[in-house]
Amino acid sequence: MRVTVLNGPNLNLLGSREPEIYGTTTLAEIEALVRAEAARLGASIRFVQTNHEGALVDEIQALPRSADGLILNAAAYSHTSLAIRDALLAVKVPFVEVHLTDVAAREEARRRLLFADLAVEVITGLGPEGYRRALQVLCRRLASSFSIHPISGT
Repeated sequence: MRVTVLNGPNLNLLGSREPEIYGTTTLAEIEALVRAEAARLGASIRFVQTNHEGALVDEIQALPRSADGLILNAAAYSHTSLAIRDALLAVKVPFVEVHLTDVAAREEARRRLLFADLAVEVITGLGPEGYRRALQVLCRRLASSFSIHPISGT
C-alpha cells in the first residue's frame, strides 16, 4: 500500500510554534513515528509539507498516480479551502483527516472542517499519535478494498 502524508501550512514549525497548543514534537519526529508504523504495517510512505494551497491541490491531484490513500492535515486550510475540497472530490482517493489538537474545543473559526464529510475518518486531539492512528485506519480500509472477492453466478 502506498500512502501519502500531506501536511499544510505552518506544520514545518511544529516543536517551536505555540508549544502550549501543539506540543514540542517536531514534524520530523512525527514523520519518523509514521514511517516506523508504516514499516510494521507493510506500507510505503511519502511525506510532504507545504505552506501553499495550490501546492496542496497539485499533490492531491497527483494522488491517483502515486498513492492508494492519503493522510491529510491541511492545517488552517481545513477550515477555509474549497479548492482542496474540490480536489479531494475529483480524485476520490480514500483519506483520513488528522489534526493534532481538538479543533472542536478551539476558537469558532477552527471548528468547521470542510473535508470531514469526505474522509474515511477524522482524528483530532491525539497529538502526534493521531498520525499513527490515521495510518492504521487507512491501511485497514485499503486492505479491505484490495481483497479479492469471489464472483458469484458463474
